[in-house]
Amino acid sequence: MGRKMKKKKRNRVIPGFGLTMGITVTMLSLLILLPLASVLIRSFELTPAEFWETITRSNVVGAFQTSILCALLAAAINCVFGLILAWILVRYDFPGKRLIDGMIELPFALPTAVAGITLAKMYSDQGVLGQALNRIGIQGSYSRVGLVIALVFVGIPFVVRSIQPVLRKLPPSCEEAALMLGASKGFTFRHVILPELPPALLTGFGLALARGIGEYGSVIYISGNSAKNGTQVVSYIIMQKLNSGSADYVGAAAIALVLLAISFLLMFLLNMVQWFAARRTQ
Repeated sequence: MGRKMKKKKRNRVIPGFGLTMGITVTMLSLLILLPLASVLIRSFELTPAEFWETITRSNVVGAFQTSILCALLAAAINCVFGLILAWILVRYDFPGKRLIDGMIELPFALPTAVAGITLAKMYSDQGVLGQALNRIGIQGSYSRVGLVIALVFVGIPFVVRSIQPVLRKLPPSCEEAALMLGASKGFTFRHVILPELPPALLTGFGLALARGIGEYGSVIYISGNSAKNGTQVVSYIIMQKLNSGSADYVGAAAIALVLLAISFLLMFLLNMVQWFAARRTQ
């Protein structure tokens, strides 16, 4: 038995644990831990009073409120439409299905600045979609509505790709059995399908929310960046500090640290949800 175990260890395709762990830790340190540590160290150049004063300025607080509220709304919208998209792509066969499935990844492949310019143009007063919104009294570009639209665009893939694997594992026979036993379609959805989706929905929601809070490229053009109108986002405040004449790196690092803490908390909660979901299905 011992010889078999040793033989299995020798026949592994990837090198041993020590080498692979060393490579992993090195890459993790160089690409993630060290840059994040530099933000932490730079923000420590401020005293606690200066740090608090920096992150509680009216424009910074307003930017955090705008980023978080718009990201929350966009993530909630993505949960609804992402579920519908995932359902159609998993449960139905139709011409162009592969094309639509591939287009879900477009927000990942498309440069965010290009997306921002395109959305700003389309939803402006002169744009096709912007004119349609104006007729019903809604301003598209240079408003919080435009911010939400941009965040829906960049966040929809997270929700769709989180839900699709769950729907694929849920056999259609479960729905057919419920319908044959006399259950309505609404009852079948609420009691057969929906109970399997909360972990995936929460994962997609959290990823879209974390992406939306720190988004810059796709929202910088469509938002208008007006503190008076409440359309400044946190990422714009950080860039504003870095691009100012005196280049306030320390202030930018302090705000970035708060943003990092929010994102870390979201990821931690996501991991906890996935852990509890895995225990429930064991």
